[in-house]
This record gives sequence, structure tokens and C-alpha cells, in this order.
Amino acid sequence: MRMDLMLLCLAYVLSQFFRAFLAVLTKVLEIDVGAMPADLAFASGLWFLVFAAMQIPVGAALDKYGPRRTSAILLLVGGGGGAALFAMASTPLHISVAMGLIGVGCSPVLMASYFIFARTYPPARFATLAALMLGVGSFGNLIAAYPTAWAAETIGWRATLWVLAAISAAISVGLWATVQDPAPAEGDAKGSVLDLLKIPALWLLFPLMFVNYMPAAGIRGLWIGPYLSDVFSLTTSQIGQATLVMGVAMIVGTFAYGPADRILKTRKWVIIGGNLLGALGLIGLTLFTDSSAIRAILMMSVVGFCGASFPVLIAHARSFFPEHLTGRGVTLMNLFGIGGVGIMQFGSGKLHSAIAPTSPLLAYQSLFGLLAGLVLLGALIYCFSEDRMD
Repeated sequence: MRMDLMLLCLAYVLSQFFRAFLAVLTKVLEIDVGAMPADLAFASGLWFLVFAAMQIPVGAALDKYGPRRTSAILLLVGGGGGAALFAMASTPLHISVAMGLIGVGCSPVLMASYFIFARTYPPARFATLAALMLGVGSFGNLIAAYPTAWAAETIGWRATLWVLAAISAAISVGLWATVQDPAPAEGDAKGSVLDLLKIPALWLLFPLMFVNYMPAAGIRGLWIGPYLSDVFSLTTSQIGQATLVMGVAMIVGTFAYGPADRILKTRKWVIIGGNLLGALGLIGLTLFTDSSAIRAILMMSVVGFCGASFPVLIAHARSFFPEHLTGRGVTLMNLFGIGGVGIMQFGSGKLHSAIAPTSPLLAYQSLFGLLAGLVLLGALIYCFSEDRMD
């Protein structure tokens, strides 16, 4: 593993951390800043939507300027600056603005590594390399779980965020110094996202790309905390342990998906099978919402494991991209994947706020049921896609 890829992976650890750590800080942010679950859902959704919106300019920047400048500058300004702003937050609005800025900082790091993989390594290895980067980077999920709860209780959440701001700045400097930009694509071909949208095969992938990451990211990144607190009265430390279990499941799932397409000689059916199993986990959460905390954590772990088809879906789409539009292509798919999570976080916050005052249990049942239905619908449309291997 090259040094530049190792630093990009470390930057992605931060990205995974920032999208998931709010779940652990639910109680302390409510006490110190007055941020309710709906406020945190809004802030989390803003992170995902800003992250998604940035994929279009990030894709253009990767193709034009390369991953070095794109990743280093955005991580320094957005990641470091956003974490510092979060550390000084005194209202829910400050948290939302900080999360949006952090979304800007995190937006290029995974796609920069995918860009390097797509332009430097054999196409048949893209899914494995993409899953490896995603899996190793997902250790940020673990840091955002119990260790964050411990840090918040030991040195305070503000000091924790200041440390993260410093780490973000240090990594950005390392990216500037070490990232190697791939050689430009051969020829003078030019294009835009509009050229990608003219490829019919991609339109059968977009719906599942839009919904496949919603359940794992939405539950792990936010709702696991309020759910386990409201329904089972778990403490911050216990919620940290639960998120740790789900985070491990998501990492294991990513590594399991990585080589599966080459072993089974199919991408389409690997993705369909995994998403159907994830939908079953969501249905279980809907039907047995308050039966047992352990059962709920296990079912959420199934959702996390099966919701890791993200890199294989991008590899499937990658097989349809022209080489000179690689940066725009991978970021377009990421826009759908992360944008779907952002929209769902906004919607889930409103859904929870509307139902929870009269029936907290029904609010979570509605949330899990909606997620199950969306995944099943996306998988149904995806069934008509062309299965393509490199």
C-alpha cells in the first residue's frame, strides 16, 4: 500500500467517524446545547446532503486537477474548520453549520482513492480495492462508537472535537505532500456528467444506489442512539458498545462483499442477495421493535453487514464509464448513495417528530418499515439491470 493511499484511507477513517459520531453524543448534546433528536437528524442529514452536492464539483476537480489538491484543500478547510466550529457550538444551529462544513471536507477523500484505483489498477480489481479501502476506513465507525463515548465522558466532547480538528489538519498536510496524481487519460476526449446520464444502463442502478446505504448509515449514524435510549433505556456507554457491534458488522460486510463478485462471477446477484437479506433485518426490527435490546442490536448488525454493497455497486457502474469520465462517474454514483442518506435523515427526523409524541414505539416501527420498503423497491428495479464483469 502506497503512502498516499494510506493517508487517504486515514482521511476516510475520519469521514466515517464524522458521519456516525452524533449517535453516541445524543444525550450530552441535548444537555449542553439543547439539541434534540430531530435537531441531530437535521445536522446529520445536512452532512450527507452537502457531501452529496459536493460530488459534482469534486468529480470535475478530480478529472481536471487530480486527487492531490482536491483532497488536501477540502479536508483542511472543511474537516479541520468544521470540527473546530463544532467544538465551539452553543446552539443546534451551530452544530448543523459545522456538520455541513465537515461534509465539504470529507467529500473528496474516498472518491480520490477510487479515482486512483480506476486509473492505475486493472479494472477487474476495482471492486476488491474499493471494498478494502471502504472496509479499513470504516474503522472510523468503531472510533465513533465506544471510544468516543469514553472520550466524551473523560475529557469532554468539546476537547474531543478540538483533537479531531488538529488531526484533520495534519492529515490534509500529509495528503498535499504525498498523494500521487495518476497520468491524464489518453486522447483529448472531454465530457460532463450529462454524458454519463445518457448511458441507459446506469438508470437501473441509480435507484438501488440511492437507497442501499440509507438503513446502515441512517441507523448507525444517528437512530441507534435515540432508539436504544427511548425503547430500552440504555446508557451512553451501553449505546457506545452497541454502535461498536454494528460498526464491526459493517466492516466485516464490506470485506465480504469485496471479492464476492470475482468468486461468484456475478455482481448483480451478489448485490441483490445482500440487499434482500438487509431488508429482512429491517422487517425484523419493524415487527420486534421492543422485544429485546440484544435482538435489536443483532438485527441492526445484520442491516449493517448487508448494507455494505456500496463499493460493488460502484464497480458495476464503473464498467459502463468512459475512462476520461472516471472521476465524474464515481462521484456521480456517490452523489446518489450519500444523497439518499441525507434526504432520508431529513425525512426520518420529521417522521419521528410527528409520531413520537403520541407513540415513541410506533415512530421507530414506521422508520424501520419505511427503510425496508425502499430497499425492496430499489432491489426490484435493479433486477432488470445488465450484469457486467470486467
